[in-house]
Amino acid sequence: MTTVTSTRLRAGPRALAAFCTVALLALPASLAAQTQGGARKPAEPDSLVYRVDPLIVTATRSAREVSTIPQPVSVVQRRDLVQQVPNTVTDLFRTLPGVDVIGVGVNQGRPQIRGQRGTRILLLEDGLRVNSFRRQQDFGELPALVDVTGVDRVEVVRGPASVLYGSDAIGGVVNIINRTPRADGLHGTGQMRYGGVESQRTGSARIYGRFGNVTVRAGGTLRRADPYEAPSGSFGGITLDEDTEVFDTGVEDRSWDARLGWEPEGRHSAWAKASGYSADDAGFGGVDPALYDPTAPKIVITYPTQSWAKFSAGYLGQDLGTRLADRVEVTAYRQRNERELTFSMSLRMGPGLLEQKNENYTDISTAGFRAEARKLAAPGVLLTYGVDWVKDQAEGTDNNFTSVTGFGPPRVTTSDRPQLPVADFSTLGVFLQGELEASDLLSFVAGGRYQRAVAETFATAGLEDQAPVRDSDGTFVGAVNGIFELGRGFSVVGTVGRAFRSPNLIERFFDGTTPEGSGYQVRNPDLKPETSLNMDVGVRYVTSRASVEAFTFRNTIKDGIRIEPLGTKVNDMAAYQNTNVEELLFRGVELSGEFLLGAGLATSASYTWQDAENTNDEEIPVGETFSSKVTGTLRYTHPSDRFWTAFEVRHNGKQKNVVLEDNPLGDLIPSFTVMNLRGGVTMIRTEGGHTHRLGVALTNLTNRLYAEFSNASFFRPEPKRNLTLSWEVSF
Repeated sequence: MTTVTSTRLRAGPRALAAFCTVALLALPASLAAQTQGGARKPAEPDSLVYRVDPLIVTATRSAREVSTIPQPVSVVQRRDLVQQVPNTVTDLFRTLPGVDVIGVGVNQGRPQIRGQRGTRILLLEDGLRVNSFRRQQDFGELPALVDVTGVDRVEVVRGPASVLYGSDAIGGVVNIINRTPRADGLHGTGQMRYGGVESQRTGSARIYGRFGNVTVRAGGTLRRADPYEAPSGSFGGITLDEDTEVFDTGVEDRSWDARLGWEPEGRHSAWAKASGYSADDAGFGGVDPALYDPTAPKIVITYPTQSWAKFSAGYLGQDLGTRLADRVEVTAYRQRNERELTFSMSLRMGPGLLEQKNENYTDISTAGFRAEARKLAAPGVLLTYGVDWVKDQAEGTDNNFTSVTGFGPPRVTTSDRPQLPVADFSTLGVFLQGELEASDLLSFVAGGRYQRAVAETFATAGLEDQAPVRDSDGTFVGAVNGIFELGRGFSVVGTVGRAFRSPNLIERFFDGTTPEGSGYQVRNPDLKPETSLNMDVGVRYVTSRASVEAFTFRNTIKDGIRIEPLGTKVNDMAAYQNTNVEELLFRGVELSGEFLLGAGLATSASYTWQDAENTNDEEIPVGETFSSKVTGTLRYTHPSDRFWTAFEVRHNGKQKNVVLEDNPLGDLIPSFTVMNLRGGVTMIRTEGGHTHRLGVALTNLTNRLYAEFSNASFFRPEPKRNLTLSWEVSF
């Protein structure tokens, strides 16, 4: 069993001295332990001498090396997940080209790709949809629903992928792929964590087993964290005079999963899996505005409870050799997500005080099905085709409270009028994709999909004035991707494709105070689906010691859904409504490289530039991510893999503030530079595969006050300097 103990401490002089002492004492113990446990086991040579070209399945649904994928993709590999001990997979996205993170706290991080976020990004687990059509455009589903301790790798497709996955894949896809048993016998992992600016205490355990044709996997994690502190300093127009708590960034959560498979060497295999996640006392996070802008309202958004459970099963047939298919995969699942959300706002107005509070309960039940077949239709022609179906059923309750004091007798109003009616959303899609090897140097991936979506509301108590609505739309999308090998490791990649996103239930039917408290959202059941035309052009250079790529992209979204001011007020709040705008334009450049320098040294770097605009009205801002980002990593790994260390640096450029209201940050969200130092030592390694590892991470080395762009306007800064120690044991 593997046990990882991570200890985060406040990085003061005593903590640093303690770490140095532990590290110095650990090194001789490590050398002695490895000698006593048997001959030193050398590291995998491919990881030190030659660059490993990982396989990826998300982009084409067939396993291909990253260097041969005719699309921009990124892969977070198992090594990074083990060594960096992230809270969720999104912790490792900040250094990827074109990728950003929205949300703060140990469980609230969500991905943002090429300026697209929320339901414009499709989150998958083992290829199955996690998104629901009840979530907001700006805040999609939580990657934290998938326990990071059991993840094998994460594949990120930068750019649309609607042909294979349907709605929501208009900006990109994040596919979290779990580990499965590979070796015979029983093996295990586990993790423990304590300490840090968030006083985190985490424990987990996991087993993997293969016994003949039967495979098993099971695990779970318990975690508790308090709100963390941000450092003192200035960021734009905001100054914090001392270290300050970022409220509602803690959580108490639990996750579990169990999988049973029948996987013989032959053609047929099957599996069933159950998993769940629950969280208490999570929140949107923020700094009390009284510290930097006493005239601003204090807005608190919390999630008192959330639970998620998923049951899935699948069948895989391989080497079938029939006329219609060589490979068939069928999967089905049901999931249920229950969540409480509490929104409160308080605003001091001279002698008076305005207080508003909304409590919302949402229950989302989802059923899904996917059937996919693959056939080698002719030499060099591989067809993938299938059908998928998803149905969300959403219902909930709302309780609203408003109090005004200080202007005569107190005035209190209450309401239990729902903000969203009971509603269903279902989609049915059929798709066909072909992979064509035109020659030894030229290959294409081309395909199309037709998707039918139906949104329907039902009679709901408290909304008798709203008649039930049924709306449907059908969309066809297609894409052509190609890669041409120029020789000597060089290749040219080009993509052009149409993607789409159906307006979700919140965008169509929500009527009430916005979750950020910035205004009142008026329902718009007449929204049309977004469609996009995306183009990528890039070059790659790949050898055994280097991998470099450069892409430029242009994504034009027609009928883009944007929240716009109506110029009126509802309940004394500015009124907004989701509307279709004629065209939104997103464009950018992405450069990245990885190099093995020899003697255990490796380096990687990336550069991203992005821009966005509403081509019909430049006064309505669009940009939702950084304007530029530069990252660099220098890593040393000992030839026997006894220890490793890495230094990371990231610089995010300044960006125009897109918040419609005045913001204390100013017109520009400032640039920032953040640095991290990580490392690890293998203390014990035996011939039987039993290992003990000590790890360390010192993040935000310069103790800089900063906020990721998507977290800046509603000021949610990142944690102050933080020291993490980890201990890992495996067999």
